[in-house]
Amino acid sequence: MSASLATKPSTGTQVPGGRPAPLHRPAALGALWLGGLVALLVSVAVVITIGPSGITAGDVVQSALARVTGADSGLSRIQEGIIWNLRLPRSLMAALAGAGLALCGVILQSLLRNPLADPYILGISSGASTGAVLIVVLGVGAGAIGLTTGAFVGSLVAFGFVLLLAFASGGTTDRVVLAGVAATQLFSALTSFIVYIAADAEQTRGILFWLLGSLASVRWTDVAVSAVVVLIGLVVCLLHTANLDAFTFGQDAAASLGVNVVRTRLVLMVVTALVTAVIVSTCGAIGFVGLVLPHAARALVGGRHRVLVPTSALMGAIFLVWIDAASRVVIAPQELPVGVATALIGVPAFVVLLLRRGRGR
Repeated sequence: MSASLATKPSTGTQVPGGRPAPLHRPAALGALWLGGLVALLVSVAVVITIGPSGITAGDVVQSALARVTGADSGLSRIQEGIIWNLRLPRSLMAALAGAGLALCGVILQSLLRNPLADPYILGISSGASTGAVLIVVLGVGAGAIGLTTGAFVGSLVAFGFVLLLAFASGGTTDRVVLAGVAATQLFSALTSFIVYIAADAEQTRGILFWLLGSLASVRWTDVAVSAVVVLIGLVVCLLHTANLDAFTFGQDAAASLGVNVVRTRLVLMVVTALVTAVIVSTCGAIGFVGLVLPHAARALVGGRHRVLVPTSALMGAIFLVWIDAASRVVIAPQELPVGVATALIGVPAFVVLLLRRGRGR
């Protein structure tokens, strides 16, 4: 039994509950990732032009070259402000959020051996919502901390509650999932209670829009913090890809292969919590990215995590950049919450993946 298990993670062709996925040669993978990076850069450049300001792709390139060379771009100060202070940080934040959420989805689906796991299964989103509402509605902190900081603290509190409850009840993967469900319900109820008793109509509308996901108020500081956290999360995950392959066959099999199960699970879940907390505290709740994109990447490149992790991150980044662009114009001049847009697209996509998975069996 152990010998057979020891050979499986090295092949990387088996997806839990699914049919074998084809391996790709290193040259093909390199071309895939290079093409993905080019597609991401082009996507960011193009979506900056989407909107009522009349900015073209040539204007974006011209402005970027002017920033590098110090020359005059020929654009007005308003156009420069739209590019560099509004749309570029927003597009970059969308890419970081998509990459981070997809990355977290890959980790949780492997650690918990649950194809329906996503970054919000640990109650982090609900905790962030409660923290944000405490700041906005009740004024907790007396103005010393902002909405983003409050959401971040709330998400960490929720994650701590999940860890405490899960390990007190045995620490198995099913206990973690159940603890996450309990935390989600608890903090969602607290958020609703606070809004119901203390918020006025205007506050309620603003809170609801933020809870449904919004990138409208992103600043460069948010982009910088998120970039550091997502990059650290990506590096940690890449260093643990062999362990994630072993977890594909269960924690007993991983332990038999020499994996420190408790340490690996704790490190990766903490990384997941931190990445999700930073994204939620900046962008609000954006669902289905961490659920659907790992499955799509797995169908494309197979189940080996050293290939799956960067592929999922790239696909998530490109996906959310375009979803955010669409949310700005689909009901213009109003803006559709990003979380609503991802759900409207994510649910049908997940149904298709689920049906294909069933036919594969």
